[in-house]
Amino acid sequence: MSSMHDVERDSEKVESDEVDATTPDAITHLTPQDEAHLAKRVLFKTDTRILPILSLLFLCSFLDRTNVGNAKIIGLESDLGISNLQYNQGLAVFYATYIASELPSNLILKSLTPTIWLPLLTAIWGIITMCLGFVHNFASFFAVRALLGLAEGGLLPGIVLYLSGMYTRREMAVRIGVFYTAASLSGAFGGLLARGLSAIGPRGGLEGWRWIFIIEGLITVVAASVAYLLLPTSIATASYLTPEEKEFALRRLQGHTQSAGSDRFNPVLEREERFKWSEVRRGIFNLQVWLSATAYFSILSGLYSFGLFLPTIINDLHITSSANETQLWSVIPYAVATPITVLVALLSDRLNLRGTLMLATLPVSIAGYAAIANVASANARFAMTCLMAIGMYASVPCVLVWNSNNSAGHYKRATTSALQLAVANCGGFVATFVYPSNEGPLYHKGHTIILWLLVYAWFAILANVLWCSKINKDKKSGKYAQYEGSGDDRDPRFKMVL
Repeated sequence: MSSMHDVERDSEKVESDEVDATTPDAITHLTPQDEAHLAKRVLFKTDTRILPILSLLFLCSFLDRTNVGNAKIIGLESDLGISNLQYNQGLAVFYATYIASELPSNLILKSLTPTIWLPLLTAIWGIITMCLGFVHNFASFFAVRALLGLAEGGLLPGIVLYLSGMYTRREMAVRIGVFYTAASLSGAFGGLLARGLSAIGPRGGLEGWRWIFIIEGLITVVAASVAYLLLPTSIATASYLTPEEKEFALRRLQGHTQSAGSDRFNPVLEREERFKWSEVRRGIFNLQVWLSATAYFSILSGLYSFGLFLPTIINDLHITSSANETQLWSVIPYAVATPITVLVALLSDRLNLRGTLMLATLPVSIAGYAAIANVASANARFAMTCLMAIGMYASVPCVLVWNSNNSAGHYKRATTSALQLAVANCGGFVATFVYPSNEGPLYHKGHTIILWLLVYAWFAILANVLWCSKINKDKKSGKYAQYEGSGDDRDPRFKMVL
């Protein structure tokens, strides 16, 4: 334990030394062209070293969360002797423990450092996923799913918090979009992988669906090892940057260069910030977080049900001849959604808009759910699954980064990021129960529930855009003058992103 504290002290000393070096005179020799070139170099190095690793972790997270949907259609329920209700209960307990772990995990992350905490969580849930391949009854299935949720819950809020200390506010959405496409890719890749892994069994006394959990869990453990070895603790200690690049990167995060906005929070002050319950309360009693969180809850109700039940929905359309062919067809909606998600994220950063873009993307899913709930043609309903995926996945990077963009102060941002995800992930409870097997093949009730949740999300996002716009007007008129120099999001210079 003492050695860990020594490492943390050494890391803090390095960061302090780097910060001391970032005096205004240190980079005054740079022309605007030199600065632009250096900014591109720093971003390229950071993107290529961090985003692939985070995408891999998030891919593993979604695979290990939703592979149970692939296992379900090839024998999990019958082999364990569990009912459809018990299966749904096993899904629900995952989300209960997942939600419970999000805020505590984010508060721990700063003291333990992201490079230790995130890989540790990943390794633990990878091992737990492997254990799912050896369950034999409802009790063991229920218990292992509960432990899986407890381990996985800290990853996404931790990644958002980690990235907010590596990039400026106007660079976040596209980075979130890139790694979040791993979620849509996990649906495509997961279907292909499940098709291949299920073919292993029965072997070694294990059915094919068990091999899905065992091999995917093993892949996750390997991914955790890669993350531990390669992820930097912060931009100030990133080994892939030269001293000049570190100095410049830190100044960009502080808004002291032309390539970054002046309304950025100060990462130096945030590293020195001490825990205060008042900052946690400031995060909890924040209208923005509740509007975006409930909207995200509605979106995730659709996303999680989509991930869990898409193979079942396609199977019930009777457009495939076997469960294995269904796994392959389930790849298509995710493959369509992936490039559009990245495109919307790029546009979001270019325009510096979050909620405003969601007002355009959410209606795509709303149209898809409205149609699939009310048309009889199997081919038309399958086409609607593509619209459902596009609108929901394209909305996620915007809503996921929005609270982080509009929160300054480490512990307030840690609270709002985790609280938003805790509320949003309650959508998992909705997802597990809206598509009971006796509602097939049309699933009219389930599709209608998600449809109206997405309609609510649209209005909640609109309300949040208007609220953020009001705050900006109030700051401009001097109503926040008392917070000038506070260094957090109440500062009049800190402009809310719409």
